[in-house]
Amino acid sequence: DPVPKRLPAKAVAYAGAGGFLATAAFAGAGAAAQMPLVLGSFGASCLLVFAYPASPFSQPRNVIGGHFTATLTGLAVMAVCGAHWWSMALGVALAVMLMLLLRVPHPPAGSNPLIVMLGAAGWDFLWTPTLFGSLILVGVALFFNNLGDGRKYPLYW
Repeated sequence: DPVPKRLPAKAVAYAGAGGFLATAAFAGAGAAAQMPLVLGSFGASCLLVFAYPASPFSQPRNVIGGHFTATLTGLAVMAVCGAHWWSMALGVALAVMLMLLLRVPHPPAGSNPLIVMLGAAGWDFLWTPTLFGSLILVGVALFFNNLGDGRKYPLYW
């Protein structure tokens, strides 16, 4: 199959600007409040939300619900099994399955159980950075992705 066409330059610039604004918002808010609001997988979320806002993976329920579900899964598996190579694999597998069952798949969130276990995160990680950071990211997307004619975000909740 041929490689998909490159996005138009305007869409590329728009996606970069959206990623910049969202990251500035959650990272800046975290710095100002002296609380962690940055999650590594948010960078990949920015790519989806700002470059492909019509994708099912980019909708608010998927971004917020996917990150929350995957982080909660990682924390639960780590609490029961500890952080081992096999529990990381189990955490990712369960997170993928739960996101699909709950109809909130968000590919970047699939890495959250690994992030949780590699960082030995505590239960507060579910709230900061996961929930509050993803809410900020979606908040910026709601504003930014509706600027200009013909733009509509989200497609559904």
